[in-house]
Amino acid sequence: MNLKLKIWRQPNKDSKGGMVNYSIEDVSPDMSFLEMMDMLNEQLIKSGDDPVAFDHDCREGICGMCSMFINGEAHGPDKLITTCQLHMRKFKDGDTIAIEPFRANSFPVIKDLAVDRSSFDRIQQAGGFISINTSGNTQDANAIPIDKHNADTAFDAATCIGCGACVATCKNASAMLFVSAKVSQYALLPQGKVEATDRVLNMVNQMDEEGFGNCTNTGACEVECPKGISLENIARLNREYIWATAKG
Repeated sequence: MNLKLKIWRQPNKDSKGGMVNYSIEDVSPDMSFLEMMDMLNEQLIKSGDDPVAFDHDCREGICGMCSMFINGEAHGPDKLITTCQLHMRKFKDGDTIAIEPFRANSFPVIKDLAVDRSSFDRIQQAGGFISINTSGNTQDANAIPIDKHNADTAFDAATCIGCGACVATCKNASAMLFVSAKVSQYALLPQGKVEATDRVLNMVNQMDEEGFGNCTNTGACEVECPKGISLENIARLNREYIWATAKG
C-alpha cells in the first residue's frame, strides 16, 4: 500500500507544533501500525531528517505505552486493541492517516507523539497498592476465600494498562475510568480492605491535583478503552469515595 501520513511534530511542550505531511510506499497490510512507523522513521533517517518520536515498549498490548490518536480515535479504528495491535489491513491503498498525540493538559507533550503520563504514576503512588505483613507469618493469598464474582470483577478492573486512552477521549480529560479501575481492583479483594478509606481519598485527591477534568458520564472512555474497562467501576469509585468521606 501507498499511504499519506499527516503527523503531529512538536519539539517539546513549550514549542508550537503542527501537522507535517509524509508519504510512505510499499506498506504491507500484515504490518502492525508501529512497524509502519518504524518504516517511516528509517526512511526519515536515511534522508537526514529527524525521526518521529513515539512511545512503545512491549508491542504485545500489555504496557500501554503506544498512545496515539489515529484518525481521531485513540489507538485507531479497531476496538479493544492498543496501537501496537492495530494492523495496516485496517486501511486502504491511498488512504490519508492523521496521527496525533494524546491531548490533555495533564499529559504534556515530550516530543512529537510522546507524552508525559507520569501523572498516572503519581496517582498510583498515592494509593494504588496494599501493605502486607512480610514477617514470615503471612497468610497465603490462595488460602483466602474470595467470592467468584468479586474475584472476576477485580481481575477485569486489573486489566487496565494505564495507557490514557480514557483521558484522551474524554471531552473533559477525566481520569475517572483509570482511577476507578485501580480502586476497584483492591476494593473487591480482602487484601485491599485495610487501606480502602485512605486509598480512595488519596487517589481522588491526587487526580484532582494533577488537573484532570470531571466525569460527566458521556461513556466515551469505556468505548475507546483497549481493555474494555466498564463504567461500573466509576460507580463503585463514587460509592467508595462517599463511604470514605462519611467515615471521616
